This record gives sequence, structure tokens and C-alpha cells, in this order.
Amino acid sequence: MEITSPILDAAFWITAGAIALLLVLSGFFSGSETALTAASRGKLRSRADKGSKGAQSALDITEDNERLIGSVLLGNNLVNILAASLATSLFTRLFGESGVALATLVMTLLVLIFAEVLPKTYAITNAEVAASRAAPAIKPVVRIFAPVVAAVRLLVRGILRVFGVQTDPDSHILAVREEIAGALYLGHSEGVVEKEDRDRILGALDLGERAVEEIMLHRSRIEMIDAREEPRTILDQCLHSSHTRLPVFRDDPDNIIGIVHAKDLLRAMHKLALDPEKGAEALDDFDICDVAMKPYFVPETTTLDDQMRTFLRMRSHFALVVDEYGSLQGLITLEDILEEIVGEITDEFDPDAEHPIRRSEDNQFLVDGAMTIRDLNRATDWSLPDEAANTVAGLVIHEAQMIPQVGQVFSFHGFRFEVVARKDNRITKLKIRPL
Repeated sequence: MEITSPILDAAFWITAGAIALLLVLSGFFSGSETALTAASRGKLRSRADKGSKGAQSALDITEDNERLIGSVLLGNNLVNILAASLATSLFTRLFGESGVALATLVMTLLVLIFAEVLPKTYAITNAEVAASRAAPAIKPVVRIFAPVVAAVRLLVRGILRVFGVQTDPDSHILAVREEIAGALYLGHSEGVVEKEDRDRILGALDLGERAVEEIMLHRSRIEMIDAREEPRTILDQCLHSSHTRLPVFRDDPDNIIGIVHAKDLLRAMHKLALDPEKGAEALDDFDICDVAMKPYFVPETTTLDDQMRTFLRMRSHFALVVDEYGSLQGLITLEDILEEIVGEITDEFDPDAEHPIRRSEDNQFLVDGAMTIRDLNRATDWSLPDEAANTVAGLVIHEAQMIPQVGQVFSFHGFRFEVVARKDNRITKLKIRPL
């Protein structure tokens, strides 16, 4: 192969220097693109709050990712094409027609190593640091290329529309909830995040998407006080109850006239019992309505997040749940909402402190029919659907399209369900195992 011109002339070194500079620019554009797209906006926000101007610039330009990527790609392609053209010209001058193939080989290796792999490896390893350093220089590039990028965006969207593809102008907005959930599941699978920590955070995130009706205590399980009962009977019921707040009804359980707190009841009865004139007989004149608080009703469609905020604002822990027709459906407490975050809360007064799910002798899961599907999924890491029903028993009835008898077995969603116990029309116990 014969060289057709002197190697060390000024044109050679100028061209070689220009190619080297263009490779540096190409590496800068490639690394910046990777860093700015891979950097966590949460970490950038933390750095910006600590006074990092680079991190703030990175946050500003990543607000519109489509414009950012378009500008960086435009700059990257310009320098790569120019570098390839100069290299072809140089190698053609040096080696004749064979210089084209040689220039292609050399530039491919140089671009691959120094303009792609090397800067992108650094950028992905130190995404936030690289993004903070690159953003101030990329910011004016984005402004300069903005008109060209805008025209390209319009052209691309027009072409996509021809093929029936609709682009979402707000698609750059991060789905924060999904991003956090995905990071938690990934961290748990890698052993970095404990299951309990993952469930607590996800439980807090889900409060805004779940309704009161999903976790309320159903009306069939509510313990109530009949206002027409004898005062001594009411006192005995309150003393033996595991609850401190009880609804009071008159004539019909749907006719709730108040909520009585055990402390208020005991204070009032104690005051009457200490009356020196009547003594204990004064209890016979006691009226439960005198100490009952006004009932607080909430719609069953209220989100748990809104309900918790209302509880905190009203400094109340107890609400009755009604449907769209005003009929009583159940009750909800602040503790019920907190349990969606921290898990089951039990104390010495809970009569059913036993966990609603346990292992049976044949190594199946023995589950309380009233247990919510969400709680079962959290306890076992299963993924049973909860769109059609809130409880495990409700899911079985929905899928079976009937009220099963004891001993009946069903298989759906990859699990085997066996009805173990039933009371009236309610399934109270089931055995479940994955197929």
C-alpha cells in the first residue's frame, strides 16, 4: 500500500486533531445522554436542595426528555458524521481508494470504544454525578438545537400518526408510584429490602387508591347497643366488650342514634352510683342517649387517604359507613387504616388475636373467609385478584357463581380452594394451596 502524500504535513495534523476533538465531543454527547436519562430525579433533587447548581440544571433540562434526547442525538450525529467524513478524506489521501475501508474500520473502533462504551460506562456508573457535571454544558446545546428538534418532533409525530400511533405529550412524566413499587420489589428480590418494610411503604402508597368499603368491618359483625335495654344490661355489655366505642341504635339496627364511649358511660354511671340519696338504684334512671356522641357517617367510596386525613382533622377515630342510599354497610376506625400500613395490630383485649392465616396439618393454608385478599397476598406474596371481591370468601363465591357447601373444592387463578366451614350463607374457613 503506497502513501500518495507526505504524512507529516500541516493538513494531516489539523485533520487528525479535528477528528480527535470530534471523538471527544461524541463521547461527551453519548455520556451525557446516558447520564441524564439514567439519573434518578429523586437523587438529583436531593443534590439540588443541598446547593448543587449542576443538579438543578439537570432537573430543568430533563423536564422535557423528548427535547433533551433529540438535541443530544442531533449533536452526537453531527460530530460522528463529520468525524467519519474527515477520517475518510484523510485515509483516502494517505492510502488511496483502500483508505475508505480502512477509515470505516478505524473510526468504527474509535467511536465504539472512546465515544460509546467508555463514556456510557462511566455515566451509568456515576449517573447523578455525571448528569450534574454535563447539564450546564448541555443546556445551551438544547436551546440552540430547539428549533430543529421541534421540527423533527412534528415530522416524527406526523409519520407515527399515519401508522395509527398516537403520542402522549405528557409521557415524560414519571409514574412515581410505579417507580417506587418496582424499586421495592427489586430490592426485596435481591435481599436489600425486608418484606415488612416493602409492605409498609406500599401500604402507605396505596391509601389513595383504595376505598373505605374494602377494609370496613361489615355490618353483620358490628357490636351495637340497644338504647331500649336496661341500664344494667348496657353496663354489663360494655364491660364485657373488647371495644371502647359502640354504636347505639333504637328499634332498628339501621337507626343509629349515637356512639357511646366506654369512658363516658362509666363516668356517668359512676356519678349516679355515688349519689348519697339513691345509691345504686340511681342507675335505673340512666339514659344512654345522655352520654352518646353524634354519629359520624362516611360514604363507602371515600378513599382511605382522605378518610385518614379527616380522622386526624376531626380528632376522631370512628366512623359509620353508608352506601349511596344511606343504608348502614359497616364501620371503619383509624386503626383499620393504620393496619393497612403496619399490618395487624392486636392487644390484650382482642378476642381473636390468632392470625387469620396459618398452616394446617396437611401443609395447606387455613384462611379465615373474612380475611381480605390484599392481606392474604401481603402475608404470602401471592397475587390473587381483588377487583371482583374484597375477601377470600367473596372471591370463591364470585368464581363459583354459587354459595359452596362444606367440602367443595375449586381451582382458579392457579390455586386450590377447599371450603372447610360455613355459617349460614357465609364461608368462614378455607384451605388454600398453590397448584
